[in-house]
Amino acid sequence: MNRLSDRINAMAPSATLAMSQKSSELRAQGVDVINLAVGEPDFFTPDHIKTAAKQAVDDNFSFYSPVPGYLSLRQAVCNKLRRENGLEYAPEEIVVGNGAKHELCNVVMALVNPGDEVIIPTPCWVSYVQMVNLTGGKSVLLSATMEQHFKVTAEQLEAAITDKTRLMIICSPSNPTGAIYNHDELQAIATVLARHPQVMVIADEIYEHINYVGKHYSLAQFQEIRDQVVIVNGVSKSYAMTGYRIGYIAAPLWVAKAVTKLQGQYTSGVSSIAQKAAEAAYNGPQECVEQMRQAFERRRNLIVGLLQQIPGIELNMPDGAFYAFPKVTAYFGKHYGDTEIKDDNDLALYLLNEAHVATVAGSAFCCPGYIRLSYATSDDNLRAAATRIAATLQKLS
Repeated sequence: MNRLSDRINAMAPSATLAMSQKSSELRAQGVDVINLAVGEPDFFTPDHIKTAAKQAVDDNFSFYSPVPGYLSLRQAVCNKLRRENGLEYAPEEIVVGNGAKHELCNVVMALVNPGDEVIIPTPCWVSYVQMVNLTGGKSVLLSATMEQHFKVTAEQLEAAITDKTRLMIICSPSNPTGAIYNHDELQAIATVLARHPQVMVIADEIYEHINYVGKHYSLAQFQEIRDQVVIVNGVSKSYAMTGYRIGYIAAPLWVAKAVTKLQGQYTSGVSSIAQKAAEAAYNGPQECVEQMRQAFERRRNLIVGLLQQIPGIELNMPDGAFYAFPKVTAYFGKHYGDTEIKDDNDLALYLLNEAHVATVAGSAFCCPGYIRLSYATSDDNLRAAATRIAATLQKLS
């Protein structure tokens, strides 16, 4: 008998983690799989951050930490926001959680009631819709095409807002497309949101530093909507600290208090050791961030150049993050033996089984007809993956 709750039965598993798991299973069988499914830097955490973590152990940071995070870390976040973004926040407006995903879900849970509408530009990260589903809210998906560089317009947003709209979630730089909203595009969106003060917005900025086109802009910088914006960010991508599980929100005080209240009941404060490491990341030298960004930019240029040489693949140049998001509909309806490629899910599975390259179907990001490839891996892996993909797609007829 299935005794699980309806909310769990209705929830889809994470497609990115599921594909990564499948590739791990093949590897365990001795298959040489190149995993381009997971969004994780392949760099090691910088030494000065690791040193801080070790020091925290020696200094006996082994007790429960405050629910919203150590004051010293929250102050370090405030200093970062002031220094890099020109934004003024008090430590009381910062809440630290178990990764940006945790804090994003906390905000959705704190703001959305059953029946509330949440506007989500697509393509979008796999977990947004599932988080909204947990609350009983309704996701309103706004489609942004490749022709508009996967960015929704202010006009699309205005047309989507109703008296039931409670929240918008926007990700820039974007997972899965690498799209970045520029200053003028964000200003236009801010102007719309200012006309609807009942609508809050989550600005998911976890890829902030992985930017190839210049300055990062945050919706929180527009004073007319400052009290409507919740920034979500963390150390995972910029500092190669995915396993440390440290994310944060910068939010109006009433939202921060609500998230602290929620967090206090089911996770309490996050790892004391990881918090001290994150503090060192924000307070320490930043050259490591730029070095990794440069490596990602080189890899972007490499993989995009290689993919553009494959007949039938269409893609634009990502402006940030570390994903390529090619259109693959040219292969639909083709066959290899008994295998028919009906959609992007079939193609991703075909590439895994035949090319031994793990990707993620665009349908997981609410954008059928595409696949996502992470280039957060070595140049050699990218060259090998592109060669395998080209040869395997050529088999289809």
